[in-house]
Amino acid sequence: MSQLLSLLLSPLPAAADFSGVDYTLTNQNEQDFSGQDLANTSFAGATGRHANFSGADLHGAILTQAAFPNANFAGADLSGTLMDKVDLSGADLSGAILTGAIASGSSFRGANVTDADFSDALIDRVDQRSLCRDAEGTNPITGADTRLSLGC
Repeated sequence: MSQLLSLLLSPLPAAADFSGVDYTLTNQNEQDFSGQDLANTSFAGATGRHANFSGADLHGAILTQAAFPNANFAGADLSGTLMDKVDLSGADLSGAILTGAIASGSSFRGANVTDADFSDALIDRVDQRSLCRDAEGTNPITGADTRLSLGC
């Protein structure tokens, strides 16, 4: 009985903390990182087709020259990330925070950016124009209007 009581009273495990982990040049296709603390991690040169980063904290991460086509970044914190030359084609960035991200040379072709916040992000003019075609909404965390944050 006391074992059962201690199990019932023990705290639930917190989300795993993977902050600072090095995933450089790894295959993360279809991996589930949803809700994880991935701040300051490196995914440089990694592949993550259909990976799930929804709700993950990736602020300060390095995603340089990586490929995340059709990945789910919905509601993720990508603020301050270095994501130059990244394939984000078909990615779900809805509700994501990309404030201060450096994403030059990246591909956002077909990405969903509804409710995303791109304030102070550095993206190529071609991507900015393309994203402005379908951009709409307001980020639920920062309150930033997606179109305004993209400079549409």
